[in-house]
Amino acid sequence: MIARSHKPFDLIKQEGVVIMTEFTQRALKIIAGIPAGHVMTYGQIAALAGSPRAARQIVRILHSMSKKHQLPWHRVINAQGKIGLQDLDSFTLQKMALESEGVVVSAAGEIALERYQFHPQVVDEPIF
Repeated sequence: MIARSHKPFDLIKQEGVVIMTEFTQRALKIIAGIPAGHVMTYGQIAALAGSPRAARQIVRILHSMSKKHQLPWHRVINAQGKIGLQDLDSFTLQKMALESEGVVVSAAGEIALERYQFHPQVVDEPIF
């Protein structure tokens, strides 16, 4: 029997073992594949992972799993092409990380999506 967990990231419990759903696996693969010097939006990742309305789930996945899976979290921005982090230290860290990869970021955290947005192919296979 499969039961949904109440974890903030997309996990399920199967026979007492917590495993990642295919959505989470696909999202991790997409995020891990964003090349330096490019960005993707939360909604774009959610849509490619199979759930177009799950942008907030991508935020939770990044928050919960970036360190464990060594994800390039700094390459994910909001749909308006802006850094979405409100905390000044985190905002500055993301801005500096993107700029170190050649991405031009305005003082307000704006990034030209038409220039820097990455458009990967559809992800078919889970990676974990």
